[in-house]
This record gives sequence, C-alpha cells and structure tokens, in this order.
Amino acid sequence: MMSSNGSEHPGVYLDNAATTALDPRVIEAMLPYMHQQFGNPSSIHRYGRETRAALERGRKRIADRLNASMGEIFFTSGGTESNNTAIKCAVRDLGVSRVISSTIEHHCVENSLKDQRDRGLVEVEMVRLADKGHVDYAHLEELLAASDKKTLVSLMHANNEVGNLLDIAKVGKLCRQHGAYFHSDTVQTVGHYPLDVQAIEIDFLSGAGHKIHGPKGIGFLYINADCQIRPLIHGGSQERNMRAGTENVYGIIGLAKAVELAVDEMAEAREAIEDVKFYLAERLKTIIPDVAFNGDWENGLYTVLNVAFPARPESDMLLFNLDIKGIAASGGSACSSGSDVGSHVIAAIGDNPGATSVRFSFSRHTTRAEIDYLIETLASIYRVEMSTAG
Repeated sequence: MMSSNGSEHPGVYLDNAATTALDPRVIEAMLPYMHQQFGNPSSIHRYGRETRAALERGRKRIADRLNASMGEIFFTSGGTESNNTAIKCAVRDLGVSRVISSTIEHHCVENSLKDQRDRGLVEVEMVRLADKGHVDYAHLEELLAASDKKTLVSLMHANNEVGNLLDIAKVGKLCRQHGAYFHSDTVQTVGHYPLDVQAIEIDFLSGAGHKIHGPKGIGFLYINADCQIRPLIHGGSQERNMRAGTENVYGIIGLAKAVELAVDEMAEAREAIEDVKFYLAERLKTIIPDVAFNGDWENGLYTVLNVAFPARPESDMLLFNLDIKGIAASGGSACSSGSDVGSHVIAAIGDNPGATSVRFSFSRHTTRAEIDYLIETLASIYRVEMSTAG
C-alpha cells in the first residue's frame, strides 16, 4: 500500500471498539494451554487438575481487579452471552416484571429486551436522553419511583458508538434506594476505567476479552452473590452449575491475562490513547472546518471518537474509500455491519442529522503517525491542500 509520497504504508487500524489485536503477552500466557496443558478441567486426573487450577487462578485475577469474590465471576462466550444471561435470568428467576433501559443500548441488550417483552414477560420503559445523548438521571429516578413492580435497570457504562459515559455509581445508588436490580454492559470499559463492584452497588456486570487485547469468544459475567439465578445454558455442572459446557481454558487464561495487563497498565495506556484522540480531533477541525463530533466526545470514552462528516458528495462511500487506503474504521457497531439501517444510536441522540458518521476507535498502539496518514487521506478525499491545512 502506497502513501502519496510513494512510500509503502502497512495500513491503519482505527476500529478498536470492535476488536483489538492480541497482546503478545496474552498469546504467551495462552500457548501452554494449547499444547502441553490440554486437560479437561472437569477431569479428576493430573491433566485435568492442572488446567482447573489455572482456570481458577484466572478467575481470581479478574475478581481481584473488580473487588469481587471468585464465586461471583462466571466465564461466558463474550459480552452478548453475558448480557443475555443477566437480563433473561433476572426476569425468569428474580421476579423482574419491568425493565428500564435506553434507546442507545447495544443490540444484544436491545434485542434481549424485545424478546422478553414480545413474549409478555416484562414491560420495558425507556429513560429519556438529555443533552448530547446522556441518560436523564432525574427521569430515571421518576421511573424507579413510579412503580412497585420488581424492576431491573439495564444501562451500559459507555456507549460503544459515541462513547457517552454513564455515572454508574449514581445509577447503582438510585437502584438500591428503590429496590431495583442493576445490570450494566461494561464491555467497553473493563480495563479502561477502574471498576469496583462494591462501590458501584451493582448486580450484573459484563466484560469481553477482545476489547482489551485478549482473545475473541471469551468473556465473563459478574453476578452479585445476593442474586440467586439459575443457568441459561443447561448440561454439565461447569462454572459451579451456572454455565454448562467444557470451559474455553486457553480463552480464559488469555482473558485473565488481558484484564490483568489492562488494569495494571491503565494510566499509561489512557494517556497515550487520549493523546491520539484529541490530536485527531484538532487536525480534523483544521482540514474540514464544518466537521462535528457526535455525543459528549470531550468527556466520554477516551478510546472512541465519533465524527460527523458534512453532507457532501465526498462523504458518500467514505468508509469504502478509507478502506481502499488501508484505513479501518466503522460506521457504528460492528455487530450491525450487515444491516442497511443507519445507526440507532446516532438517530436516538439526534446529533448532526444528515451527516456521515464514522467511528474511529483507538488502542495504546495507535500512533500520531497513523493519525497523520488518516488526515492526509481525508485531505485527498475532500480535496484539501495540505499546505494550507496545517
């Protein structure tokens, strides 16, 4: 791939909210469990006992970094399964007949709620969105106080498209005051923000390995010990009878290592990521003065910048033209990339109607040089002279 000066360019990956590259240290931790230590953790012989011990060490690493007990961490296939389990088991086992959520949740939450509502199991109410797409906390409190029905509040910690952050501790307190259960999709924030389940006062919290340089197909669900639910997937007695099926041992090892590294190196990574995010924002304003940003981008999730490009012919096929130049970005959630419907998040928050919205998302490996290449490419697409663009 060639840049405009004729030199080869390997490509720029700016879709880290969809998935991240595996950290070499994570791969190194996983490899022994792909080769020598291959035993089934449910087996009672030495091979099984070795992998069982490693699995539980991984559980402890995650629990410690969330201030949870080991018995409150359950391994799943990822955030989607974790969120489905929390919502559907709360309805089935905890007497929940009412759910409060929002119109900008991830599709796995949105569609789980739709399933439960369409089957007549719950009523679903949506909290209003305030300025820039934030949850209206006053309205949330009104909704909580308006009914004596057993209620679950399901609100994500950080929106995966625009990056708006929820005051998760405030919501936890409101739920406790009104006797409601609280579930939060924290897939985008585990390893990026400190999460203390004791301080948050939360009942269900979900995470996934592939957002923090861990493997795909593995995640976890924190279930508060006070919430006694039954399994969503039936079979054997794995995960203390909570999730049947032979454990994804090397995935669990990789997930635990990824969580450990992300939490322990959080401050350094955040500084590096914020640097490239705000550098991109400033450079975009220079080459495209009428560019805008969706959501509360200055105070939101630091790994995400959702850019509203002006309604011009150059904005048509923008993602396609970026891809031709080796730049990976997203028009919204990767989970809805096969849909021909626009982003439900952008529609709900009402920011910049008519604009072409592109989500750029960063990791600790993103560099200013990569941002410069993106700016150079956008300047070419929008026919901007770089000599006058700064």
